[in-house]
Amino acid sequence: MSDKDNTSDNSGSGKKTLTLKGAPNVGAKPGVSRSSRTVVVEKRTRRVGAPGAGGAPSGASGGGRPQGGQRPGGRPQSGGPRAGGAPAGTLTQSEAQARERALREAAARADEDKRKAEEEARRHAEIDARRKAEREEAERKAAEEAARQAEEATEAKDAPKDELDEIVPVKAGQARPKPAHRPSPKAAQPDMPPPPPPGEGEDDRVRRRAAPAPKALVDRDELERAKRSAAPKPSSQPSRRDGNSRGRLNVNSALADNDSDRGRSLAAMRRRQNKKMGKTAKVAQPKISREVTLPEAITVAELANRMSERAVDVIKLLMGQGQMLKINDVIDADTAELVATEMGHTVKRVADSDVEEGLFEETGDADEADLAGRPPVVTIMGHVDHGKTSLLDAIREAKVVDSEAGGITQHIGAYQVEKNGQKITFLDTPGHEAFTAMRARGAQATDIAVLVVAADDSVMPQTIESIKHAKAAGVPIIVAINKIDKPDADPNRVRTALLQHEVFVESMGGEVLDVEVSALKKTNLDGLLDAILLQAEVAELKAPEKGNAQGLVIESKLDKGRGAVATVLVQRGTLNVGDILVAGTEWAKVRALIDDKGRQVKSAGPSTPVEVLGFSGVPDAGDRFAVVESEARAREVTEYRQRAIREKTAGGGATSLEQMMQQLKDSDISKVPLVVKGDVQGSVEAIVTALNKLSTDEVSAQILYSGVGGITESDVTLATASKAVIIGFNVRANKQAAELASREGIEIRYYNVIYDLIDDVKNAMSGLLEPEVRETFIGYAEILEVFNISKVGKVAGCRVTEGTVERGAGVRLLRDNVVIHEGKLSTLKRFKDEVKDVPAGQECGMAFERYEDMRAGDVIECYRVEKIQRTL
Repeated sequence: MSDKDNTSDNSGSGKKTLTLKGAPNVGAKPGVSRSSRTVVVEKRTRRVGAPGAGGAPSGASGGGRPQGGQRPGGRPQSGGPRAGGAPAGTLTQSEAQARERALREAAARADEDKRKAEEEARRHAEIDARRKAEREEAERKAAEEAARQAEEATEAKDAPKDELDEIVPVKAGQARPKPAHRPSPKAAQPDMPPPPPPGEGEDDRVRRRAAPAPKALVDRDELERAKRSAAPKPSSQPSRRDGNSRGRLNVNSALADNDSDRGRSLAAMRRRQNKKMGKTAKVAQPKISREVTLPEAITVAELANRMSERAVDVIKLLMGQGQMLKINDVIDADTAELVATEMGHTVKRVADSDVEEGLFEETGDADEADLAGRPPVVTIMGHVDHGKTSLLDAIREAKVVDSEAGGITQHIGAYQVEKNGQKITFLDTPGHEAFTAMRARGAQATDIAVLVVAADDSVMPQTIESIKHAKAAGVPIIVAINKIDKPDADPNRVRTALLQHEVFVESMGGEVLDVEVSALKKTNLDGLLDAILLQAEVAELKAPEKGNAQGLVIESKLDKGRGAVATVLVQRGTLNVGDILVAGTEWAKVRALIDDKGRQVKSAGPSTPVEVLGFSGVPDAGDRFAVVESEARAREVTEYRQRAIREKTAGGGATSLEQMMQQLKDSDISKVPLVVKGDVQGSVEAIVTALNKLSTDEVSAQILYSGVGGITESDVTLATASKAVIIGFNVRANKQAAELASREGIEIRYYNVIYDLIDDVKNAMSGLLEPEVRETFIGYAEILEVFNISKVGKVAGCRVTEGTVERGAGVRLLRDNVVIHEGKLSTLKRFKDEVKDVPAGQECGMAFERYEDMRAGDVIECYRVEKIQRTL
């Protein structure tokens, strides 16, 4: 490059033209064509005015810039006019505040740096002082050691005393003078500079190590100017604030700290007032002792809540006792009582079963004034087909027996009749052996038991069972000798047979009333009713009519249109529509009461049978019911009972070696899986009991599910999973369930007589029994000689000594009365012909299948195996 390029105009357009030496068009003006080897460089410089100044006038230091606040290229200068109407060279309020904030932060950083420098210098000074003290201490100890050695050397040479007196004692903190005849070890080191004076050397080290003080970034005058620039300026526009109007929101108004627009908050005023009045200090509240109710198990959170204590405090107390628990962990009542007592509370222990307290009241607890006479409850009991239901129909003038399947009663029926203005409640129980539980339940709910015995059939097994149930319940018995109209009827034979079971009738010198009746001819029915009323009058039956109703569930079922329905017998109190009652694990809000004639009634008194609608589920037959005050109490009682049942059934595992072995034994039993659905709870209970009685050690009926109501899709799904057979007793499957069962190949069997149901299940279970194998002896044959025949093998020449030898029968080879082989005959020949059998006394040839070790003198035993199918 030439020197002329360096002297090009830099103050005009701000451009340089760089060319190589000797290049053409050197120094050409802009706009003139240049060589391709020419480079144009544009140089721009920006100048910022001093803080607080209004900006330098255009052209004063701009290096030849054009006037008018414009740079070459059309960009405005930094000090030119600004948007918003602010004069050129001034800062807006937000920029001034930002500038002030930046300056303030810079000043704070400068102060912080200065403080750190001072601390660093102070620290270095302390380190130097400590090192100086250590150095002086080391020098003092070295001097003392040298003096001691010198004294020892002098004493060894027996130096004169005046020589020892020249040793000047050393004061504390002063350097001991060194003897002239023994130089210091440090002095022997060559080229060691002398130590500097203490004061001067220390100052030099501090000065060398201390960091230089930082120069102040902002002076005080500039900071004051920034504060004045950031101060809010009054707006030049007229104010629009009148009433609720706050004016236009802009940056200045949003950042302005104007106390007149916003007052002090209510919380701040309250804190300020409390501080003036001295109410800031909290007063310690006295400890409140509470009575804490503790169940058998409770969580830590619930225990803390009942004590009104913090859960953290309870957990700390438990940790102090060595128990690491969380807030949701469950503790027992003893631990909870210990914690509550430790925290100053009293404890009241309760059990889960306490929810049933006061649910039932005994009749003896009522006052005599509240007791009133009630109708007697009479149960008709006896053997099947002895005329129990027919006798009851004759009394009621009804035809219940016509509607019974198979002519037998399979449900408990509850009826009420009236005789001479007095009511009598009858309970009809089934006579079949499967309904033992029903008869027992009827005997427990009754006041008088009427034992029906057929005059032509006398005492039968279910008659004996009914007598035992009545005696176990402690109720009086009235014997009704039925069917006296038959030609072969013999009432005296019935009376005599009852003596064997300790039932002594009046005609035989006893106290039991007996009445001869005929249900078909309606003979002497009034005599039977008079005997019942006489027995009830002697018993003086009374019960309170007022108060909550209590009683017994006689029967229950699931009705398609009405839901769960239960037949109950009220024993005390009055049951009204709208009452809330609990029966077993189910509860009900009574929606309707229906008597035995199908009429709706508003209430039912003692000894009155009614159907109750409104149960949440089907209760079990035989459950006691009681009326409670609220739905919450009813739910609490039923949930407790359901939980108790679950806990009982959950612990079904093996608890001993004998139980474990029994379970292993049961696992080999052939099982017939069944799903049982019935119309009423009592029938289902009887069916399940009867099927369980059919079980043996080899085969058993496995009841997967038993319930009340029609067969549904869920029942079919359960049967599909277990390959079970569905049994419907007086119920049918709906359309969806029937279609699903057809697709899945599940068999549904319908029954309306319990005889047929039990017989079919018995036959199915019998098919799973292993057949009985019987062995029948046929005859003996003695081997006389053994022949070896080519292509055949060994053949024994035998003589039949006893019985007959048959081809294809089983044989045993005996040698010295020991069985050495058991198999079948492959050949039985007489001479050269194959024969079917050979009788005793004849000779024959025999060969065994796959066995040839035969000897002369061996005996062949021939037998036949038979398999006999067993039944239950």
